[in-house]
Amino acid sequence: MNGIDYLVYTFLGISVTFNMLGSIALHRFPDVYTRLHGATKSTTFGTIFAVFAVMAHALYRLHVTGDPKYLQMSLHSLVALVALLLTNPTGAHAIAKAAYLTGYKPKKAVVDSYESRVAGHVEAEPGEKEGEVKP
Repeated sequence: MNGIDYLVYTFLGISVTFNMLGSIALHRFPDVYTRLHGATKSTTFGTIFAVFAVMAHALYRLHVTGDPKYLQMSLHSLVALVALLLTNPTGAHAIAKAAYLTGYKPKKAVVDSYESRVAGHVEAEPGEKEGEVKP
């Protein structure tokens, strides 16, 4: 084994650890909001390190063999990572908003500032009209 193998295995170990933490969050947290937070944050972080492992391996193999398929593998992994970084938070936000608007309230919430915005009773911020609801 050479140095790149240790780096790849380290990245994969971090990836597996955070993805496991995300799956534990799905089972342990009390409501949809905390489950979404735990799962999306940790699995996004875990997937970043999985992509780092693929890219490190592919770039090393590209350097050793000169075969352009490894550059293609690295670029595809990078594109997939960018797609994940754009869609994962957006999807989680959409699920959380849909859950809230259908009446599923957060458990043990101390402050619910979104409730007044949904009801249309918004205090005007500087430069806004009284009672104006932002989208």
